[in-house]
Amino acid sequence: MNVKSILSQTREGLRIGLTSIALLQFALGAPMAKANDDHTPGYAQGHDHGRDDDHGGGPGDDHGHGDGHGSKHPDTRTPVKHVIVIIGENRSFDHVFATYQPKRGEKVWNLLSEGIVNSDGTPGPNFNKAHQLSAKDSGSDPFLLSPKTSLFPNDNLPAPLAGGPKTPFITSIATAQAVENGLPSDYYQFLTTGGTGLDAATPDTRIPNVTALPAGPFQLTPGIPYDAYAASPVHRFYQMWQQLNCSRDQATGKNPSGCDSKLFSWVEVTVGAGTNGKPQPANFSTDFSDNAVTTGEGSTALGFYNVQHGDVPYFKSLADNYAMSDNFHQSVQGGTGANHIMLGHGDLIWFSDGQGHADVPPHNVEVAKGTISQGIVDEIENPNPAKGTNNWYAEDGYGGGSAGSSAFFGGGSYSDCSDSSQPGVSSVVKYLKSLPRPINPNCERNHYYLLNNYNPGYFANGNNAATDTSAQNTVFTIPPTSVRSIGDELLEKKVSWKYYGDHWNLNVNDPYFLNPADIYCNICNPFQYDTSIMTNSAVRTAHLQDTANLYTDIANGTLPAVSFVKPSGLVDGHPASSKLNLFEGYSKKIVDAVKANPELWKDTAIFITFDEGGGYYDSGYVQPLDFFGDGTRIPLIVVSPYTEAGHISHDYSDHVSILKFIERNWRLSPVTHRSRDNYPNPVTDRGNPYVPRNTPAIGDLFDLFDFHGDCDQDGGH
Repeated sequence: MNVKSILSQTREGLRIGLTSIALLQFALGAPMAKANDDHTPGYAQGHDHGRDDDHGGGPGDDHGHGDGHGSKHPDTRTPVKHVIVIIGENRSFDHVFATYQPKRGEKVWNLLSEGIVNSDGTPGPNFNKAHQLSAKDSGSDPFLLSPKTSLFPNDNLPAPLAGGPKTPFITSIATAQAVENGLPSDYYQFLTTGGTGLDAATPDTRIPNVTALPAGPFQLTPGIPYDAYAASPVHRFYQMWQQLNCSRDQATGKNPSGCDSKLFSWVEVTVGAGTNGKPQPANFSTDFSDNAVTTGEGSTALGFYNVQHGDVPYFKSLADNYAMSDNFHQSVQGGTGANHIMLGHGDLIWFSDGQGHADVPPHNVEVAKGTISQGIVDEIENPNPAKGTNNWYAEDGYGGGSAGSSAFFGGGSYSDCSDSSQPGVSSVVKYLKSLPRPINPNCERNHYYLLNNYNPGYFANGNNAATDTSAQNTVFTIPPTSVRSIGDELLEKKVSWKYYGDHWNLNVNDPYFLNPADIYCNICNPFQYDTSIMTNSAVRTAHLQDTANLYTDIANGTLPAVSFVKPSGLVDGHPASSKLNLFEGYSKKIVDAVKANPELWKDTAIFITFDEGGGYYDSGYVQPLDFFGDGTRIPLIVVSPYTEAGHISHDYSDHVSILKFIERNWRLSPVTHRSRDNYPNPVTDRGNPYVPRNTPAIGDLFDLFDFHGDCDQDGGH
């Protein structure tokens, strides 16, 4: 079978932007089954922490390289001249490293160290720390962050349900090699394996005892082989806030945020990935049955891998031989789009008139008039429970309908968090203000912030996507943004950079994703939202490129100072549409290529991380920074000749910490006056290195490196 015919059959399973996310999640079992088919966390001694609470000084000279007087590294503060950031999809730290054991002298916070599970993956002596509970948030209440809880029936998890392709998306290695260039040769076989053999949204019988699991984390393997597809949990903004179950009443010295993460399963089975305003079906149930409608997920969020049993072998090897953090977090509660936006801007973006002026999103407005997609949409979030339901959000979703084939509806994804009368806002703001050190929500007045996935304001070809009236275009597109990004800062200071997007070249000529081989992730490119980047053809062409250029630049020694790298939907590791071993392979190809060029390797740092935890449970501390996050911990591994083998950093950090590293190393200023990279580096107590005393605070990742004094002093800290 040829490439086009194969991928045309599996298009729903490939992550290719907002409109296709809706199809993806329906086909793979993540959305409302039968009812809602429209979804798509002590510093190791001997490391040069070199803290600079003033953020490393000013921006330097016109080239962003400082004055060079007396400097060991005229261009940078450290020997690192190249940073490569590789961003995978949707895995929490405990989901990947639940049973990781560090080398002697190092410590890690994970399910094993906390006693939540044993090394064999069975429930441990402190399993109750992760005990999942049911709750009640009725239609007579507003959205509750910490509702009244109770036990699940028999104190068992609602059965995890199956998701992902029943048979693999691709059936031959030749086809795999034709559609994806980002894997080592021995990894292409994994694109042809791993089908579930099960109907989506039915109990995943590959998991032993699937209908009577204890109410807490469970090991996925060997029942679900490591090389097999599995379901994807919900990962939306208000859902993630609610899953953390945060309350001042639960705050302790070790956990001053009061978040205990005990509602992951409950949120999954009561609302899932959103309803787009649809009423709850009369036969809705939180438990699977042949005659009931469910969210299609069950307790998917509680699954984890076991590195002691051979799971995640490449990333475990990197952690053993280089450095990683066990206190690095997704920067926004919610999904892919918002977290990539925060990574690029240090802030979220908001609905506007496309000219930089805040505006109100469509709210019960008729759109696409005169076309088959004509319908009424409501793009403002309302997580309050619908009347007569338990936690069925009134309006929340990626947007229903399909461009050119069915009517648009729903789409709640924006909130004006400056206004506590807006749905969902009051509970979060009251919680933030109740904390021992109250947290500023950091929401500008009358600004509706994008909290979940919407298409960016520009197509890859530079045309305005928000004003495009093609029948093939979606209305669930945020207008172009004027919010400044790290790209703007690097351009101004003449520090070279590129964003390498897998399948970018295909998408430049395929704005509506009509080519089934086009699996580019448009919502993942933070610069594709930006007027300053996308409307300048020379800038766009020079700085936004295909990953084919990445491999050429590595081989030729022409890699820019800063590189952001995004895999395609086939190999990004996203549950259901990809597999973690495919993202391991994708990362391995880049690491191997850099190491094969000694001149490049000697001054490079490769950051391997994820956009978000994907809705998977995590036991780590979560620090509230503002209205938008932080969220759960996610893996961060740093591969560089300047790391110490097996070092684990406990410095509290998130995506914006990557910006802080870039800014400190190249002597840049924060992106804007309000961006998160203005936050200081953490100050902690010796006995509790995970929790900043000076909250809100995020680190700059220098703690992951050992420069042996080969680093310019900057601030005397």
